Order: sequence, then C-alpha cells, then structure tokens
Amino acid sequence: MLAQNTTLDRAARHLDSAPGTAVRLQNVTKDFGGGVLGLDDVSLEFNTGAITALLGLSGSGKSTLLRHLNGLQRPSAGTVCVLDQDVASLRGDSLRSLRREVGVIFQHFNLIGPMSVLENVCTGRLGSLKGPRLSLMMYPKAVRHEALDKLDRVGLADRAFQRADTLSGGQQQRVAIARALMQHPRILLADEPVASLDPVSAREVMSLLQEISAENRLTVITSLHQVQLAVDVAERIVGLRSGRVVLDQSTEGLDAAEVSQIYSSVSGVGPGGPAHGGHA
Repeated sequence: MLAQNTTLDRAARHLDSAPGTAVRLQNVTKDFGGGVLGLDDVSLEFNTGAITALLGLSGSGKSTLLRHLNGLQRPSAGTVCVLDQDVASLRGDSLRSLRREVGVIFQHFNLIGPMSVLENVCTGRLGSLKGPRLSLMMYPKAVRHEALDKLDRVGLADRAFQRADTLSGGQQQRVAIARALMQHPRILLADEPVASLDPVSAREVMSLLQEISAENRLTVITSLHQVQLAVDVAERIVGLRSGRVVLDQSTEGLDAAEVSQIYSSVSGVGPGGPAHGGHA
C-alpha cells in the first residue's frame, strides 16, 4: 500500500509547476583538520517540495551535510545557499530567522520527558515568542490550540496531556514532527529519524513525513540507513561515502536489483563498489 501511495504522490507532484531550488551546495568542503574531510567538494541541489534521502554508512557525511543547512556548521570552502541565502554569511537575527524556516527532527527525539506531550509541541514556537515559557499555560492560547491541531495531524491528540516519556519510540517521533511543524518550516531536516525505531514504526513515521511533505509542499531532506525505505518514500536518493557524493538518482521505477546496487554503491563493497560510484 505504501508503494502504491508513493507512486500516486509522485504523479501528483509531477502535475505541479516546475519546482524551485530550496537548497544549493556548490563545491562544499568541510575540513575538520588532521586530514579528516567531513564533506569533500559536494555540489547538490534540492528542489522545493521534494523528499530526498541521504544514504551512507556511519561517518559518510550525512549528518555533516545536514548541519551545514541550518548553520550549525560552516563550510571550509564552497557555498551553502538555503532559501536564497548564503548560510555562512548569516549572523545573529538573520541566522535565527533562517532557522525558523528550517525544522529539524532527530534520531533520539529530543523531547523533555517529564513535560506533557502538548507542552513539548508548543516549544516548537519558542523561536518566535518573546520571554520564557515555564509552563503550558504561559503559551498564548492560539499556540496551544495550534499545537493540539498538529498533534491531531500526527494522530496523537488523545495523548496531549500525557508525559512524553511514557510514549513509545514511534509516538515520540511523531510528537517531534508535530513540534517541528509548529515552526511553519519550509524545509525539514530529519537526521536518521527512524534509526531507533522498529521496522513497523519506522515505516509509519516515514509515511507520515511523506504525507506532510505533499500537503504542505515541504522540502524534506533526511538521512537514512534503510535503502528500501528510502526508495519507498523519497523521490531521490543521494549516496555519500567518505564525504563525497557517489550516487544521485531518482527512485522512480527502481527494481530489486537496482536497489541492491544502491546499497553496494554507498557502502563501497560488492560489485557496485568504488568502480561504479561517481562524484556529483
């Protein structure tokens, strides 16, 4: 069913006008020193409203790339342009303004366990509110109502007043998605969002991200380890190895043999190893 829905979603998107470019990296290198390159001459573009999966082994550069997109890291060389802004040139209010447009969800959810689910979701608006918020009732009524709406969208409205740390892993990640949506982001970065989940929960979370991306024309860039899940949900796969792009292709119409080839390309083992990898 997911594969069928994925095909329908892609077909619908092809009917839209040609998408713009939400993110552009040009010859980006990140040198951590000591001969360690987190990114090595990476050039990529990410279209508005599309879902792109970054695949690669641990240490391949996936998380480093994502951190460059909201200014948590700055390139040693090259340019990172997000929503028509040169990220490395931004400081202070300008950088905070960009980060409000770029939501992030994490592998380990980063929820505040003793806090209610609803209050955790409300924290997604802290970047646009002035002053501290020490309890749920200190958030404006409109924010609390919107947070309930976001929880309803991810299927957890009935858990609004439950402690966040009593939820399952899949439920906590859905809360994290609702929290990110409170920013009204134009881009969503998901850093291995399902690595801590069982296969069923992982597929449910990624399917939810797919639906929300289509509804809101939200650009989603996610790092994953699961090749088949990436093929089922994303429209495009970018493979990284040792900080370099070794694969960049559409997922449309891929068969089982091509999926296996993708794994070989990003892992550097088997017949699809370095001999078949190319640099973007």
